[in-house]
Amino acid sequence: QWQFVESGGGLVHPGGSLKLSCMASGFTLDDYAIGWFRQAPGKEREGVSYITMSGDSTNYADSVKGRFTISRDNAKNTVYLEMSSLKPEDTSVYSCAATTSDPRRVGFYEYEYAYWGQGTQVTVFS
Repeated sequence: QWQFVESGGGLVHPGGSLKLSCMASGFTLDDYAIGWFRQAPGKEREGVSYITMSGDSTNYADSVKGRFTISRDNAKNTVYLEMSSLKPEDTSVYSCAATTSDPRRVGFYEYEYAYWGQGTQVTVFS
């Protein structure tokens, strides 16, 4: 049975850093491109970053560019999202999702992402 296990969320002050992990079990992660999404209370879910199957291409939402870095270790079946210079507006539940499509073509179109994790809470507070 496939499963995503996300971890690394928590409480942090503005300017702080966190590293989120998304580990897959029950399937081979390198068959999928991975996206990170986030959803704050009362807001629509938004795409944050994606990485292609091979890891040769990444993309970021304008709001996180220069502060977040996505990477993957297929040997560990894990994708990471390193977040730095965190702001209160980064507070959200962060989820990873997998797609067999090329994210350079589908972007953050959620219906292209078939498998979703439960999410991990990130709270940035003063």
